[in-house]
Amino acid sequence: MDLPRDLPREMTFVAVSAPGGAENLVLSRGPVPLPGEGEVLIRVEAAGVNRPDIAQREGRYPPPPGASPILGLEVAGEIAALGPNTPRWRIGDRVTALTNGGGYAEYCTVPAVQCLPWPAGFDAVKAAALPETCFTVWANLFELGRLEKGERALIHGGTSGIGVMAIQLAHAFGAEVYATAGSREKCEACLALGAKAAIDYKTQDFGAEIARLTGGEGVDVILDMVGGPYAMRNIRALRRGGRLVLIAFLGGPKAPDFDLTRIMTHRLTLTGSTMRPRSTAEKGAIAAALEAKVWPLFAAGTVRPIIHAVFPLAEVAAAHRLMESSAHIGKIILKVAD
Repeated sequence: MDLPRDLPREMTFVAVSAPGGAENLVLSRGPVPLPGEGEVLIRVEAAGVNRPDIAQREGRYPPPPGASPILGLEVAGEIAALGPNTPRWRIGDRVTALTNGGGYAEYCTVPAVQCLPWPAGFDAVKAAALPETCFTVWANLFELGRLEKGERALIHGGTSGIGVMAIQLAHAFGAEVYATAGSREKCEACLALGAKAAIDYKTQDFGAEIARLTGGEGVDVILDMVGGPYAMRNIRALRRGGRLVLIAFLGGPKAPDFDLTRIMTHRLTLTGSTMRPRSTAEKGAIAAALEAKVWPLFAAGTVRPIIHAVFPLAEVAAAHRLMESSAHIGKIILKVAD
């Protein structure tokens, strides 16, 4: 293990005093974690805020065995120490990483294969906005959903952190993109990111709009985070051979009046995944694909992180309240260190 002499023994991190509301997020002090086999220790400069953090804070999403109990699934910073068998990285390298937990802290250990270099021209805040969205979108929209150039994609929650990345990547890889969002301002943001059309789900029936916009044909892939209430409308919005990919169920997991007939007659595929329980090897493979196929788009400026707000670590409760309000367009970031 390669540990520098000046590595501190203690750090500041965000603790959850008890399951519940954002007021239960408090700054605390504890030991700096040490990297194990195949891990690196990152001095965190910025960390992303994500909906799974809310669920974990509320006690509805416990970390998997062996993961840090500290909130935070993505970070950017500088490698401070190396565990055994981490040949690619050196102390001082600037990386962004999908963590297994522990991101709301001054230091965080991460499997080395889940780290990626900062794209050219990025700072810590921009780099911290990438891992959770990029890993999720790539694994679901492009791997499970098999979205290809010339196909049509419908992205629900188009102005969420996932949504803004999904719209941009789908557009960059040659798909025709449609999106749903909850206001005129948010729909305009989707259009600016590359969507051909944006549907205000509060005032329009997205199923009817997709039928109108596609001449009744439907779309090839739907990326959905709403779940049950959208299930049958999603099924009806898919063209023959279409794929519905579920990544969350913010509207609940139960689908009323679910009818399997169209799945058979139109040869549809229903699938979905979660990211956190995946193995290190699986996450490493996604990281390698991102570095090869997506990171050049960031370097070229073709795709960019959309950052709505940046909060100091001490204002983490305010960051969570903003996330819960759904008033944001893009990512919410915690600034941990300069």
